[in-house]
Amino acid sequence: MARLGALLLAAALGALLSFALLVAAVASDYWYLLELAAAGNRTGLGPLSSHSGLWRICEGRNSCIPLVDPFTAESLGVSPSVRHLLSLHRAVLVVLPLSLVLLVCGWVCGLLSSLAQSVPLLLFTGCYFLLGGALTLAGLVIYISYSHLAFAETARQYGPRHMQDVRISFGWSATLAWGSCASEALSGALLLTGARALSRSRRPGALHSVVI
Repeated sequence: MARLGALLLAAALGALLSFALLVAAVASDYWYLLELAAAGNRTGLGPLSSHSGLWRICEGRNSCIPLVDPFTAESLGVSPSVRHLLSLHRAVLVVLPLSLVLLVCGWVCGLLSSLAQSVPLLLFTGCYFLLGGALTLAGLVIYISYSHLAFAETARQYGPRHMQDVRISFGWSATLAWGSCASEALSGALLLTGARALSRSRRPGALHSVVI
């Protein structure tokens, strides 16, 4: 039973860590980094950079503006390629916050199943966390696709020559989201392992085999 308690405690801590990481990722503005190298910078001010999150884009350190609202921008008569970008952005803004809500519900279910020492509830909660991790992973994949298509659309509008000195990368906000996904999946696996351990301990021959 000590092993079961350790598994359940680790799963609970993993779920809390996953929630904290995803909250920090969704609220921060370092998902996507863009830097204009000095060779392509005609301002003489050195390298220019910007970073963006799910909700806004920031140039430098203090100048931040909200991103275009993907839920209302389609009514502005945009092109099909931009409409596709807006649909991807909209999907990200739905999927990742939904993952946060599911994490809270999953943590409550995990707490109840741990207190009840119920194998079916532990199995359900473990599968629930695995599905939640898959949902977070889907949000990350959609965001990566959205970022690449957004850069390609910008290059198409301004011309490849203007974009050849631009360096792009993903920032620490995206790294936090990946960590949240891994932590949530690990919590699910630990709960499934705990359910298996609890089921074995309740088998009729388990106590007899231990005595022998």
